[in-house]
Amino acid sequence: MRAAKRARLRSSSSRTRAVSGLAAALAGAMALASGALAQGATATPSPPPAPKPPPAQPPPQLTQADVDGAVARLDGVVRSMMKRTGVPGAAVGVVYKDRVVHLKGFGKRHIGRPGDVGADTVFQLASLSKPVSSTVVAAAVASEEDTAADAGTVTWDEPVTPHVPGFALKDPWVSRHVTVSDLLSHRSGLPDHAGDLLEDLGYDQAYILGHLRQEPLAPFRASYAYTNFGFTAAAEAVARTKGVSWQKLSEDTLFEPAGMDSTSTTFADYEKAADKAVTHVRTADGTWQAKYVRDADAQSPAGGVSSSATDMMRWLRLQLGNGKLDGRQLIDAGNLEHTHLPQIVSQPPTAPAARTGFYGLGWNVGYDDQGRLRLSHSGAFDLGANTNVTMLPGEQLGIVVLTNGRPVGMADAVALDFFDTAQYGKPTTDWLPVLAGLYEQEADVGKSPVDYADPPADAKPARADSAYTGTYHSAYYGKAVVTTDRNGLVLELGPKPMRFRLDHYDGDTFSYVTAGENQVGPTGVGFTAGDDGRATSLRVDYLDEDGLGTFTRG
Repeated sequence: MRAAKRARLRSSSSRTRAVSGLAAALAGAMALASGALAQGATATPSPPPAPKPPPAQPPPQLTQADVDGAVARLDGVVRSMMKRTGVPGAAVGVVYKDRVVHLKGFGKRHIGRPGDVGADTVFQLASLSKPVSSTVVAAAVASEEDTAADAGTVTWDEPVTPHVPGFALKDPWVSRHVTVSDLLSHRSGLPDHAGDLLEDLGYDQAYILGHLRQEPLAPFRASYAYTNFGFTAAAEAVARTKGVSWQKLSEDTLFEPAGMDSTSTTFADYEKAADKAVTHVRTADGTWQAKYVRDADAQSPAGGVSSSATDMMRWLRLQLGNGKLDGRQLIDAGNLEHTHLPQIVSQPPTAPAARTGFYGLGWNVGYDDQGRLRLSHSGAFDLGANTNVTMLPGEQLGIVVLTNGRPVGMADAVALDFFDTAQYGKPTTDWLPVLAGLYEQEADVGKSPVDYADPPADAKPARADSAYTGTYHSAYYGKAVVTTDRNGLVLELGPKPMRFRLDHYDGDTFSYVTAGENQVGPTGVGFTAGDDGRATSLRVDYLDEDGLGTFTRG
């Protein structure tokens, strides 16, 4: 899963979908699907004593007929939602009791070119990478029975900072104590999506992890904020403790043993796949185009995995089989179960009778109205991908939905519709507009309230260009250079650098149109001038949510 716009809908802020893809908002939607929110509850003074509860009854199990009915409906649901949304392609698979009971591709890999989506078509998973990566970590950490103390042993409570060069957090005590579990469950205190804007500007993983120490911290282990690069730091720590790269660890512990031959953590492997679904976005005229390329290598464990529906079925069987696949115990059952346990409250209840949402280790963790564990995760790239996995481990039932279109709710809605049908015989609601509305709300969060295309009637003139040109510095974002071309002022940001035209708005305020996964449309750039009329600093609005967006002339 500004897939990743930080999703305030999921107790996050508004920067990206890379990731995450409406984690807590989707958890809330699933609570609705399970009848978890009370309607019109009222308090009664001096209630009578509660009757003695009846003996606990196990929740009713799904039957083969229940699952068959949901599977029979699935193709029609997918085709209908593709028609309603225009999403170009999808691949869907279902596992029940260790059998793949549905596996099919739909639509096109690339609009305007030949090639249909099939079960073996490779998709970018976005934040669906997180539960895949936590599976890798579960295979790498020591089991409860393993007490060996050799140099390659790593545990869930392994401190991360010693293993990742340059990585630290703002508070030295937190830096010393933050563990693999803390970062995989987003409870480190880092701000929501910390580091994502550095990635958008072109900085690599080493730079980003080395600058998270400048981010302000919320209370450690007492606050949830979804952080792709915090998650990445934990995974990298595990790999480095083992003395290998993250890709090598993933291949050795999961992809190769599980027969996931089309799965990789590198963008290069995705790019060279002959049978791949490219990302698509919906343009202003309503058509879908393959307009952007999303390279997520910097946050590979959190959002950079690519895979096919065929491979994801093997991973889903492994998950539902408690680490066993084709008769072989590939991952310690206790370690895998540990990833499914709640680690932090991700969505507090919104009403007295509402259900709480939790985050585990790479999983959204919830419980339905019958008390059954329900695990899910969405993935979303604003630049053109949306994915979902949902499963009821106790029923040995799970679904994976992969799409190659910008998030419009389809992947999540297909999963919700499927589980509704299996559990209740029919959908409890039309989930597509519900999820589409949530994604649209998320897309609007972070956009400037100022209409920079329409300067005020009494706008003050700008100073001469020479008052603004020069080099400015930020300890977090690096160098910003203001220069000119034949059209006026240009702002250069990032290591490449990226060039943005500055349009005058009012006085010392300009704007430019943001770009990348976390783009929010136009954003303001305000210069502060000294007594000599020359700018001494500039502040970029959308880079300043955590107070780090000011650059000082140097």
